[in-house]
Amino acid sequence: MIRKALLFYLFSFSVLFARSQVNIITINGVINPVAQDFIRSAIEEAEGDSANCLVIKMDTPGGLMKSMHIIVKDIMASEVPVVVYVAPSGSRAASAGVFITYAAHVAAMAPGTNIGAASPVTMGAAGADSANQTMLKKATNDAVAHIRSIAEKRGRNADWGEKAVREAVSITETEALELGVIEYIAPTLDSLLSLIDGKEVETASAIVVLKTKDARRKRIEMSLRYKILDVISDPNIAYILLMIGIYGIFFELYNPGSVFPGVIGAICLILGFYALQTLPVNYAGLLLILLAIVLFLLEIKIPSYGVLSIGGVISMLLGSLMLFESPLPFLRVSWKVIVAATAATAVFFIFAVGMGIRAQRKKPAIGREALTGLIGNASENFKNGEGRIVVQGEIWQAVSSDKIKEGDSVKVIKKEGFKIKVEKV
Repeated sequence: MIRKALLFYLFSFSVLFARSQVNIITINGVINPVAQDFIRSAIEEAEGDSANCLVIKMDTPGGLMKSMHIIVKDIMASEVPVVVYVAPSGSRAASAGVFITYAAHVAAMAPGTNIGAASPVTMGAAGADSANQTMLKKATNDAVAHIRSIAEKRGRNADWGEKAVREAVSITETEALELGVIEYIAPTLDSLLSLIDGKEVETASAIVVLKTKDARRKRIEMSLRYKILDVISDPNIAYILLMIGIYGIFFELYNPGSVFPGVIGAICLILGFYALQTLPVNYAGLLLILLAIVLFLLEIKIPSYGVLSIGGVISMLLGSLMLFESPLPFLRVSWKVIVAATAATAVFFIFAVGMGIRAQRKKPAIGREALTGLIGNASENFKNGEGRIVVQGEIWQAVSSDKIKEGDSVKVIKKEGFKIKVEKV
């Protein structure tokens, strides 16, 4: 009896440890260097875990072609089968997402999803300039060759892939299944793992039979580092960080020793510059923003009565519009953010400059200039053009070309050394 029980437990443990493992990650957003590094690390972890496959649950509007190329290379070279699952309902695999889906060993979509619109967009090629059109044509042909080679490797519909690149077409999950773009439609991850169980796929090193139905599931979440980098890679966040950084440094230079603005500004600037390297930056736009800050600083030092501030506002607005040169909306700064930042800058500097101009025009309250224009009384008869007067309760030695007698009202013209020049009122 004891022997049977022992054998039962040994069998149970052997079955438990013999179960295969499926690693699962989620990509929800733009394909950028952060997503690229996360997918690469997930593939390496799956290989280290000897996982049966890696499932990438994806919803993306597209992203950077450079990052997409690296992800496709990593998937093609993976020793662990990679399953791309476009889910949940309402998700899409657009632009760069099409190439990643094509590169997967197994491609699946949830009901109510779509895939397509993979036309490349080159920066600055939106106009009719022949050079720009030539660059766009080259990029399109390169993308077509790339997706056809992937499709032939994975046995998918190469003609539709070319159509998605050249004509930016998009199709539903049902059409994708009919056209041979994907292999499965699955409403849930559970149903997908049941559908692909037993399927043979060829990886970079061997032919692997998927054992996913009863496999253990290991969900890999983005680390805090990746989450932070992903957030700041958003163009709006990157722009706001850049503005905060510039203002922090500006306030520190304007008011040395305040420390806090300088520290916050430096941190935000570093984070902003990191984000800029993950985005299609137009450096002319960045230079215009820096020029705007220089003009604002000069306004503080050189009274131009608002001319420099107006130039700074215009420079900042143009620089903000040009900063991220992309026709794709998710790679541009929102108009609302630009208008808010520019308006806040304009209001601040107009207020600051206005206060400065009023301060310059205001009559000094102390010093020699404060006496000019005041009315006093002679406390004695002036002899040889000199005598003493009383101004605001103070006795001053005064000089005048007028004949002034004791008790006469006099007006201060200016201060000369320790004497003041007056005239008779």
